[in-house]
Amino acid sequence: MWRSLGLALALCFLPYGGTESQGENFICKQPPDWSIRDQNPMQNSHGSVTVVALLQKLLILLNHFLNFSPKYFRLEDLRIKLEKEGYSNISYIVVNHQGISSQLKYIHLKNKVSDHIPVYQQEENQTDVWTLLNGYKDDFLIYDRCGHLVYHLGLPYSFLTFPYVEDAIKIAYCEDRCGNCSFRVFFSIIFTGRKEEIF
Repeated sequence: MWRSLGLALALCFLPYGGTESQGENFICKQPPDWSIRDQNPMQNSHGSVTVVALLQKLLILLNHFLNFSPKYFRLEDLRIKLEKEGYSNISYIVVNHQGISSQLKYIHLKNKVSDHIPVYQQEENQTDVWTLLNGYKDDFLIYDRCGHLVYHLGLPYSFLTFPYVEDAIKIAYCEDRCGNCSFRVFFSIIFTGRKEEIF
């Protein structure tokens, strides 16, 4: 009980959802339009919670996010864990860095995640998606069913060895944090053996 309360309080007190503000506060707003090679990954995100991870293939940090796995520290393991707990209809998107070295390592990054998690490679001459999203390496952006940004978690809160990303996803899934969402989705979640129905 105290652990859950502590995590909830930590998420509440994160400034602007976990990152330093770079001007305008984007929390509870729609993301700017962005696309990669004529694809708009956010286009069909309405109606589902969406997790956007800004990852870059680096030997050390990649191990933290994708390979370090005593429990559910890999992104795919987190997806499976949440699905088994009843958190369905969550979209996961990975956006690789725009730099040339990152483009060369794109296949290595893609091979570290499952087919359930698309990895998008930016082109060098396109508008940088990370800049549009006001994001940095290893940031996680969590959007509600109406496409509003609920949490933007940066380091150290975005390390998957910590529970902040998982808890932020659950909050976006279970609560109407931003309000005024036209989607009223019925879903059920299993918590400690009892079933709660939430509208």
